[in-house]
Amino acid sequence: MKAAKFDYERAVSLQQIQDALAGEPGGVRLMGGSQSLGPMLNLRLVRPERVLDVSAVPELQQVSTVNAQVRIGAAVTHAQIEDGLHEALRGHMMQKVAGRIAYRGVRNRGTLGGSLAHADPAADWVLTCVALGARVNVRGSGGTRSVPMADFMVAAYTTVLEAGEFIESVDVPAVSATARWGYYKFTRKVGEFADASCACYFDPATRTARVVIGAMDGAPRFLPELAAKVAAHGAAALAGDTIAAALQPILAQRDPAHQELFRTVVERSLQQALGLKG
Repeated sequence: MKAAKFDYERAVSLQQIQDALAGEPGGVRLMGGSQSLGPMLNLRLVRPERVLDVSAVPELQQVSTVNAQVRIGAAVTHAQIEDGLHEALRGHMMQKVAGRIAYRGVRNRGTLGGSLAHADPAADWVLTCVALGARVNVRGSGGTRSVPMADFMVAAYTTVLEAGEFIESVDVPAVSATARWGYYKFTRKVGEFADASCACYFDPATRTARVVIGAMDGAPRFLPELAAKVAAHGAAALAGDTIAAALQPILAQRDPAHQELFRTVVERSLQQALGLKG
């Protein structure tokens, strides 16, 4: 199937995006790398009158560091992060995760902002940004606002973005000498979305401890008690059925195979963070 007919335009400024969204509410869709929107167009799940390509807007391609936070423009691609093109992201959790997203062809085109706006429950960036405690910087006709990533995705393919708003950038913690993290996912084959995934991030300097699971029915889910135990007791916290017990309230309705998948991704993610294996 091919996409229904639409007009195409390439934006060159943030103001052009704002004007387009304000003038055609519901009639225009933004496109970064087209790795999320493209399939939806071809399946005719969306039929916009106009597609505005935002991938060339300079402000959306920038990466900077301010107050121990790295601000990543929404149009920065997965491959640019993977390749360490931006110094602030070299050695960062984001760089390691980027290299595991789908295929290189997808990473060459796909963008951080596009992935978050699409809000697929199994997406790598959705889970990673929640684990990092990222903030999503949103721009619209009413100005700008910053939304914690934990609140940004409210359900599968649904975010808090309101009509006329778009993602301008994402803030994540800068590389820290004390931070430890892990990321593990199961996929049936390379390039497919995850069946189960887990990201964890610990930084004693900022008293941060997060363990988050993804590929659920909706937004990622926190395991706060497990995170606190690992932060306090390290590898000793993984003994016995600690992980299974932490997952039980969330996965009680899932079959045993799914429960085992999630138990394993949590265990291997934590092992990475603890410097064991995984």
